[in-house]
Amino acid sequence: MIQLDFTKLNGLVPAIVQEYKTGDVLMLAFMNAEAWEATLKTGKATYWSRSRQELWVKGLTSGHIQIVKEIAVDCDNDTVLLKVEQVGDIACHTGKRSCFFQDVDFTPSE
Repeated sequence: MIQLDFTKLNGLVPAIVQEYKTGDVLMLAFMNAEAWEATLKTGKATYWSRSRQELWVKGLTSGHIQIVKEIAVDCDNDTVLLKVEQVGDIACHTGKRSCFFQDVDFTPSE
C-alpha cells in the first residue's frame, strides 16, 4: 500500500476530485490520515474540514455523496486524485455541479 506523505502541509494532503465517467474536475479538498483511512475503508470520499476542524464525509448532510471508483497518488505521495461517482450531480456547497464554475477572463501578453 502506498504511504502518503502527510508531513508537508501540517498533516494534510490535497485531494483532487474528478467525476469518474466524464473526467470533469469537481472540487479540491484536503485529507488527513484519518480521512484517508476512512475513505479506503468505506469507499465514500471523506475529507478533513479545515474550517470546522473535523472529518467530513462528503454529502452526509446533503445526500450528494461521492462514491470512490478509482484512486491515484502523485509521484511525491503528497496529492491524491479521487475519481468518484457524484451522487445527485452536485459537488459544490453552492449547489453547482463543480466548484470550478467561475471563469477568469484574461488575455496573455505574449
